[in-house]
Amino acid sequence: MRHKIAFAALFISISSFSQLPDPILTAKLRDLINTFKGDVGIYVRNLRTGKTVAINADSIFPTASMIKIPITIALFDKIEKGEIDYHAILMYKDSLLYAGEDILGSFKDGEKIALSKVIMLMITTSDNTASLWCQSLAGTGTAINGWLERNGYATTRVNSRTPGREPYRANYGWGQTTPREMADLLVRLREGRIISERASERIYRNLTRIYWDSEAMSQIPPYVQAASKQGAVDQSRSEVVLVNAPHGDYVFCVITKNQQDESWTPANEGFVLLRNISHLLWHYFEPGSGWTPATKVEEWY
Repeated sequence: MRHKIAFAALFISISSFSQLPDPILTAKLRDLINTFKGDVGIYVRNLRTGKTVAINADSIFPTASMIKIPITIALFDKIEKGEIDYHAILMYKDSLLYAGEDILGSFKDGEKIALSKVIMLMITTSDNTASLWCQSLAGTGTAINGWLERNGYATTRVNSRTPGREPYRANYGWGQTTPREMADLLVRLREGRIISERASERIYRNLTRIYWDSEAMSQIPPYVQAASKQGAVDQSRSEVVLVNAPHGDYVFCVITKNQQDESWTPANEGFVLLRNISHLLWHYFEPGSGWTPATKVEEWY
């Protein structure tokens, strides 16, 4: 066991040390964002080669629904400690409702649902009622932020319904992060280094079952597995994706803020940027695939 731990530590050290900038890809991505009306942050890392792109990667951006990754991680921390059962049967109360079009919000007061399904709704369909319930079950934003701080994340934080975070909520909304930190969460999950190997695997599986797949995911072949989470508010669009590509995994996180385009159609400038960046990355890392989407996003079923 000691040898395994030492080897893992050596691997992590080597992996971090081997990260080098990719100037060619950086130039290509800068060309994509140079006319964008707003602020853009990008972090890309090829896990096989260690090559990276960092454009405003350590600047603070709104998470929108990407904050649901830290929420689920903190909740699994309690599950791993035996403080709550992943398969526990919970009772829904009307007081949990967050007004919107969420599936859980359509439940009747007193209906029962398994915690595992609440977590699924939070991640897969980005159900806000389910997410706020999970945030509470995880110990509130205070506990979630405590886990993030203890594990080396200096910027990523839950702001909503968290005492002392009100000024940050005014600036960034529900949560805040950097492209680098959000991407790193997915990398650590992929490598089995969050909470435990089994917890990492369960969370990663949940992140590969995403309903909202019309942006970055639409530019990745449907037969290639990818873990992802999306976020969107009026002046920000975001997505973090780890692609299990044939020639090696790669991760990227793109976040915008101060967007001039606040529309909610597929033609929104932020949505278009997410698709264009994902398209560029797929063909950059998989140049021989020859794959392109069969239909335009607005024509999807």
